[in-house]
Amino acid sequence: MEAFQNIGIRRRLRRFFRRDGRALIFAMDHGFEHGPEDFTEVWEHVNPRVILKKVIRAGVDGVMLLPGIARVSGDVLNPNVGLMVKLTSKTNLRPKEDQFLQSPLGFVEDAIKLGADAVAATVYWGSPYEDIMMKQFAEVASIAHDFGLPVVQFSYPRGPYINEKYGKKEDYRVVMYGARAAAEMGADMIKTYWTGSKETFAKVVDAAAGVPVLLSGGAKAKNPLEFLKVVYEVIEAGGAGAVVGRNIFQRENPEPMIKAILRVIHRNEEPEEAAKAEGLI
Repeated sequence: MEAFQNIGIRRRLRRFFRRDGRALIFAMDHGFEHGPEDFTEVWEHVNPRVILKKVIRAGVDGVMLLPGIARVSGDVLNPNVGLMVKLTSKTNLRPKEDQFLQSPLGFVEDAIKLGADAVAATVYWGSPYEDIMMKQFAEVASIAHDFGLPVVQFSYPRGPYINEKYGKKEDYRVVMYGARAAAEMGADMIKTYWTGSKETFAKVVDAAAGVPVLLSGGAKAKNPLEFLKVVYEVIEAGGAGAVVGRNIFQRENPEPMIKAILRVIHRNEEPEEAAKAEGLI
């Protein structure tokens, strides 16, 4: 017989992933990690309730929030939409030498009180503080799994040694390494960087040993079609979807973009077809 916790983890994962095993998750931790200036393009979205109502109406599969925003926005969250609460973060106000460290800002028990379906924590693989973040993730995973909560690792190769050895943090070899390390640590989902091609991202997916790998959406693309092409290649490579923030909330009307991404992820539509259907081109 299976342990109660394993059944809980599987049930909660299904709140993010549809029957096709894929998901589009809206991310909104930017006000803490980058600062409120990330909302300058569409200032009304600095109010999380405003943007969350839009993304939920558009049909996202899940949302990722920090504890405080989950608290103030809880009443607008649709119970059919998965809630992921991220328990580590950092600000850009820190000294430059400490930017490679994420710190705890909440606890698994807080996420449970908020009704979370999953918790997340970041590890900067290759950082001088890698061991601290590994310990944080291990503690979060151990407690969360005891309560039947899935754990997501934001697996980001980042640090001075990464740049020195590989040239850039998105080099597929370090992204692949980070994905494998996340799987080895017991992650139930992995969010990581785009590697530049379907072929190299497929290696990242392979290295994750069956743990779903989701694209980290990154900075807003000037051309919506270019971002849809990346999402399409992620799916073609065996990826499980995307976690997207700025490519959604930095658009005054994000619904067409969300619906186009959903078409690519869940219907396997070509990027051009999805963009035309939603009036993006």
